[in-house]
Parts: sequence; C-alpha cells; structure tokens
Amino acid sequence: MENIVSLKNVVKEYGIGEKTFRALDGVSLDISKGKFVCVLGPSGAGKSTLLNLIGGMDNPTSGSVVIGGSDITRYNEDQLSHFRAENIGFIFQFYNILPSLTVLENVELVRDIVKDPVDPVRALEAVGLAEHANKFPAQLSGGEQQRVSIARAIAKNPALLLCDEPTGALDSGTGVRILKLLKEQCAAEKGNTVIIVTHNSLIADIADVVIRLKNGRIAGVEENAHPMDIDQVAW
Repeated sequence: MENIVSLKNVVKEYGIGEKTFRALDGVSLDISKGKFVCVLGPSGAGKSTLLNLIGGMDNPTSGSVVIGGSDITRYNEDQLSHFRAENIGFIFQFYNILPSLTVLENVELVRDIVKDPVDPVRALEAVGLAEHANKFPAQLSGGEQQRVSIARAIAKNPALLLCDEPTGALDSGTGVRILKLLKEQCAAEKGNTVIIVTHNSLIADIADVVIRLKNGRIAGVEENAHPMDIDQVAW
C-alpha cells in the first residue's frame, strides 16, 4: 500500500541555553495511506515534535520527511504554507479558534483554502454543535470549543489529519462520538489518514497502527490486524 508518510533518520534538536536537547533521535517510520494511527508515549517522548514535523510546522535538524511523495524538508516557507493548506488538517490541544468569529464562521474559513471541503454545517452537525453555529467561542465550554476545532479540521477534508490529544477536553460520551468521526475519515470512500498523539492507551485498541515512542526513539510499531470496534472498548 502507498505510503503517505515516510521519515528517514530524522533528528530534531532544540537549544536550551548552552545545552542541546534531542527531541527526536534518528526516527525512521512509514505510514500507509488510509490508516488510523495511534502514537503513544510518556510526556517528553517526542510525540508532539513528531506530529509537528509530519505537518510541516517545524523542520528537522537532519533526516528527511516525505509526505505524499514530496520531501517537505526541501520546501521554503511559502511552499510549506501551501503544503499545509492543501494537505494537512490539525486538531490541537489548544483550540486555535478565532474569538471574533462565530462557530460557523470559524469552520467556514477552510472553504477559501481547499478544493473539496465538507459543508461547514454538516461538519458542525457531525460534532453535535449545529445549534451553536451562531455563538461566539467565549459563549462555549472548553469541550465545545475543542469540538469547533475538530469540525474545522473535518471540514477541510484533508489527506492527512493530525490530532494532538483530540478528546482530552471531552467527556467520555462525546469523546467516543469524535473518535468514530475521526475513524470515518479513513473509510475507503475517503481514504484519508489520521494520526492521533495521545496518552490514552485505549485508543490503541481501535487503531490500525500503534507507534510507541520513548526518549525520542521508536520503541515499537504494531500493526493491528483486527482493531476493536469503538463501542466494544470500555471507555
């Protein structure tokens, strides 16, 4: 199956004062198109750094990051911006929604940057926020604001959807609903790829691929031939 993500000997270092911290240490990794991927590891393992490099939000110190056949480590800032706009959806721990726009307007933003967006109203319905479409973010709870960011990412219909603790601010029932929605993005008719960084090991049970990180290195990659149905997991 075609790889949408291919990392080769990726190192990412940060300078902290006079010292250097190596967040990723020689990571090589392939992810096939259409997979639901879970990335697990303790705090400081390099999970968010990995997500940022795959999404073109940061550049590696060395090594290559190939997305959809293109080595994005060779891109300049304009090329990276275009790449992110056309190919990547992000769901952040911090919602990154605009306080001066309504819920619907926040989701509608993606219409201007992608070729085949999902209808914004349908995206809001999918996350259970249709009745809040005309509210402003300040009128919503933290969990509802998180769902706005998820609706915006889904509306973009991205080939690669990168999620950093997407259910962290949600109650268990809403979290299950969102996980179902994210998994639907990988269905054959869509063929998108979802990568979730999480501390919740239960998500590994429903994933096609589980990647374990430890101390900036790949500790293991497991192919799950028979992922559990979301409703079977004791959330």
